[in-house]
Amino acid sequence: MKNLQLSLSALRVNKGMTQQDVADRLGVSRQTVAKWENGESVSELVIYALAYLYGVEIDVIRVPA
Repeated sequence: MKNLQLSLSALRVNKGMTQQDVADRLGVSRQTVAKWENGESVSELVIYALAYLYGVEIDVIRVPA
């Protein structure tokens, strides 16, 4: 899960976005985005939405099997 946490926050920062920016774009709270970045309650649907938002392939942020 650590790789996912780093990837989500690094991708967000790379796009010049704050957690609030991501929250506003996806219609969730900033606290929800923080939970995703901390590895809590990250669903497959969230991973797809974030990949689209950050403009990366899903494999970039998918949790390794």
